[in-house]
Amino acid sequence: MGGATGYVCRSCGAWHDDLPFAYHAPAPATWSPELAEDEQSELGEEQCVVRGELYFVRALIRLPVLDAEQEFEWGIWVSLSKDNFSRMSDLWHRPGRETEPPMFGWLSTELPIYAPSTVTLKTMVHVQPVGLRPLVELEPTEHPLPAEQRDGISLARVQEFAERLLHGT
Repeated sequence: MGGATGYVCRSCGAWHDDLPFAYHAPAPATWSPELAEDEQSELGEEQCVVRGELYFVRALIRLPVLDAEQEFEWGIWVSLSKDNFSRMSDLWHRPGRETEPPMFGWLSTELPIYAPSTVTLKTMVHVQPVGLRPLVELEPTEHPLPAEQRDGISLARVQEFAERLLHGT
């Protein structure tokens, strides 16, 4: 998903035609390439299990963009209890699953934009209709990420994300 606004990048000085409105983590923070050889570990498109002990699902954190017509999305991973992971798996293709109560989870993605770390922020995971990733509601704290989810961000902040993530500044 991209924005309709281009920008002059403060990192490289070039014009970019598209301002990204989403970034997605490929795996939970605890995943490492050697786990691919572990029989009790699996990294899928939407779910992940580590050593048969840790259970994760892909989800979205949406931030309102106050001066744009679309939201910004962080595609992240959230850990769930074994029971909640099993329940979500059972519901994966079931119509009406969005009526499930929210499930507690821990944010399991390091978003390098933020300090302190985003790993282990408390969340509530809201199951969405079949075909849509769950939405994450962060516990309201003074950490910058839940504050941005609560209060919103500006297009300038979205541009800052792009500059930092695309150019490592």
